[in-house]
Amino acid sequence: MSRLAGQRYWVIGASQGIGRALAFRLARVGVALVVSARNEAALRNLTAQLPPVKTPAGGHLALPLDVTVQNGPQDAFAAVGEIDGIIYCAGAYEPMSARQPEIDAVETMITVNVTGAFRTLAAVVPAFCARRTGHIVLVGSLAGYRGLPNAWGYGASKAAVIHLAENLRCDLAGTGVRVQVCNPGFVATRLTEKNRFSMPFLMTPDDAARRIVAGMDGRRFEIAFPWILKTAFAVLASMPRGIHFALFTGSGRHRRPRGQT
Repeated sequence: MSRLAGQRYWVIGASQGIGRALAFRLARVGVALVVSARNEAALRNLTAQLPPVKTPAGGHLALPLDVTVQNGPQDAFAAVGEIDGIIYCAGAYEPMSARQPEIDAVETMITVNVTGAFRTLAAVVPAFCARRTGHIVLVGSLAGYRGLPNAWGYGASKAAVIHLAENLRCDLAGTGVRVQVCNPGFVATRLTEKNRFSMPFLMTPDDAARRIVAGMDGRRFEIAFPWILKTAFAVLASMPRGIHFALFTGSGRHRRPRGQT
């Protein structure tokens, strides 16, 4: 039986992709969900399909939230009610090279992927610390391990999420609040549909959700998968920068891309 059963989690970015799959996976192991995203109709449709779960803190709740609104996360947290944990998986992505930047898209990625996380955590963390319990899961990406070509904006935003999780792990030690970061590889979602290259070890959102929930049941700080791709990225991250740059600045590397995880 999952150690998460009987708890209530707030999933931000739940209307599609990994977040939606996570909601179903968690409900099936006995977790009640507060699901948030901008699309209220999609959220209500989701909660209507979730297996019903009742906990002492309450059942499922659809709570619309736009993390790009400055006070949005704070106001939403006031309406959440009692929760045992939070999963921040709201994400924006647009493939591009720094040679042909689309600054509006870059700003959206930073606002959704990074600023939205900070706004949400600013509301949640003090409350979790005050009661000395809670669980925080941030969804990053293997793309945040090191600078890659054609990932301008997205890679930096996910590196920031990983760094943010590490900051939290240091700051919250001894508070009773558990922190984890999830770094997936390629997952078949509306975001990766923008890619025009072969994506090794591409997995479904359901498979990704299964791995994330299994990791949440464990005690490791990082939940990274698939292990082959994670190992490859870890080796890349450990290389001297000269070797790293040599690998990614060869002939043809600066053509305008069609996508990047």
